[in-house]
Amino acid sequence: MPKIAQIEYFRVPPRWLFVKITDDVGNIGWGEASLEGHTQAVEGCLDAYIERYIGMDADDIEHIWQFTWRIGFYRGGPVLMSALSGIDIALWDLKARKLGVPIYQLLGGKVRDKIKVYVWIGGDRPSDVTIQAQARKAQGFTAVKMNGTEDLGWLDSPSALDDCVERLKAVKAVGMDAGIDFHGRVHKPMAKQLAKALEPHRPLFIEEPLLSEHPDAIKALSQLTSTPIALGERLHSRWDVRPFLESGAVDILQTDITHCGGISELKRIAAMAEAYDVAMAPHCPLGPIALAANVQVAAATPNFAIQEMSLGIHYNAGSQDLTSYTHNPEVWKVTDGYIDLMKGPGLGIEIDEEQVRRLSKGAKAWVSPGFIGPGGEVREW
Repeated sequence: MPKIAQIEYFRVPPRWLFVKITDDVGNIGWGEASLEGHTQAVEGCLDAYIERYIGMDADDIEHIWQFTWRIGFYRGGPVLMSALSGIDIALWDLKARKLGVPIYQLLGGKVRDKIKVYVWIGGDRPSDVTIQAQARKAQGFTAVKMNGTEDLGWLDSPSALDDCVERLKAVKAVGMDAGIDFHGRVHKPMAKQLAKALEPHRPLFIEEPLLSEHPDAIKALSQLTSTPIALGERLHSRWDVRPFLESGAVDILQTDITHCGGISELKRIAAMAEAYDVAMAPHCPLGPIALAANVQVAAATPNFAIQEMSLGIHYNAGSQDLTSYTHNPEVWKVTDGYIDLMKGPGLGIEIDEEQVRRLSKGAKAWVSPGFIGPGGEVREW
């Protein structure tokens, strides 16, 4: 059996963390362990994992996952699970490349030949969305997502919600579907109002209308609107997801493959969601490895609905983009709202290792932005 011989990680612009695993006969696999704003914490966790995993059987993906989850006593959470994600994705890539097949063939085979996608417009303070929506339509997209609001107070003026409704109407007028991301920055007194105001204009979904630390409030809000409720990027395992499925509070799960334990756990979460008639729309404002891993799972997931991708997202401005770090960026070409399923082995992308190593030198960790209210108080970003 091939043994893990080397695990490396690379901090690369704009805010990604790549993982490379090499076995003792030279097979390699790439993963992504990006955790926006907490790169150094994940790197520290990976340092500990590297010491443990050298010499383990690279084929034993599930054993390594369970070893990571259960042996450490403390488990779960964004840092531990993001580090595990990088390892898990890289092991799946290594194994599938060694066998010469796409990862989805090891997940039971494909149920679709192309993947529906959406992309971001606007930014943290969204504006000019009509022009941006038109540009995305010209790129081949049929759906977009945008932040609903700028920063809000716990109880703010109702007029602070008006711009969000007008932006949705403007994007719909271009002929695009639009998801509205509340981003967890809207508290209950305002979220109830915004959900009701948006409903007549039929957004594709409303995302994180409240933070997932308030499950009862999310359930109550879901009963006030017919708009699909989407969340999940801050739920890091099937155990985190379970109460939201059991309560019926969520319609669309947006699990992040780089924060939940990788391909192994995303596939399990998707199967759980299917039993509750909940769709999967994985969160992925990240790099090409994360997106490729999502596509491999989506190919084999019956209840997959739509995939977020980071092409041209505002976080990438002035830096590398989704098409960086690979030799075959053409796999991300969008036609009529879809990308074709990759057919190459493993993740289906070919990493430009020279570029990864070169741009990782001196790369700084991305720092999450924040909002300060007019009284000097910290607000949710």
